[in-house]
Amino acid sequence: MPLTATIRTRDGWAVSHAVVTLTDGTGAQVLRAGADADGAVRDATALTPGAYTVIVTAVGYAPAAASALVTASGRAEVGTVTLARQGGTELPPPGPWTVDPAHSSVAAVAQHLGISSVRGRFTDFTARVEVAPDDITKSRVEAVIRAASIDTGNGTRDTHLRSADFLDVEHHPEITYRSTGLTGAGSDRWTVHGELSMRGIVRPVDLDLAYLGTGADPWGGTRAAFRATAELRREDFAMHYNQVVRAGIAAIGTTLRVELDVQAVEGESLPAL
Repeated sequence: MPLTATIRTRDGWAVSHAVVTLTDGTGAQVLRAGADADGAVRDATALTPGAYTVIVTAVGYAPAAASALVTASGRAEVGTVTLARQGGTELPPPGPWTVDPAHSSVAAVAQHLGISSVRGRFTDFTARVEVAPDDITKSRVEAVIRAASIDTGNGTRDTHLRSADFLDVEHHPEITYRSTGLTGAGSDRWTVHGELSMRGIVRPVDLDLAYLGTGADPWGGTRAAFRATAELRREDFAMHYNQVVRAGIAAIGTTLRVELDVQAVEGESLPAL
């Protein structure tokens, strides 16, 4: 092939929707070719020997330029061109990702007596992420949490949290979250817009999301790591119970800080470990 090139992200993933344009010394376009599923560009167009400019574009990525020299044989091997996300942000490869609950945590922190914090976590949950191929803002996330799985390390407290004063798990056994949009918030940060349903009440909740990277796991899969936080007001979900101690201080704070540490495995399901 007269022209060959490979288009990758900074993490080494193929950019399958990249387009390569070749221009001559006058700026005239002499070739335009798209990458295949492996991010490879191979075009058989005959080229005149000389110097050319290669411009690589892809939706969601900053354009990149490189020089190419077509030899007397008519061949130009551009090599690997690396594209950076617009704003410098990387995301995992597009497609479905399944959250691994064994290596993830869904935690909440509440202020106690105005001087310290009580931490709890949900031990039973499922979640799925869909990274959109062309427009990252169309990526989606859905999660289902079994409310009765709350664990703060104290059985009496956990029983109270499952009651109608708080989670009311008898009538509302599931807590769900569904995203409605995604916007960039920095070089490696995103804001996930979504709706949280708890106790039968639906409220808009934004997650502050950081993407921590992608890599291979010991079981032959590919994993992506994320960390996210959000702040909830208990009264927004009709959790009005409280006990006032001395000096008018509430025993339990009115807000909850949600902390998510997530590992997601590429694909529709988790591998057998």
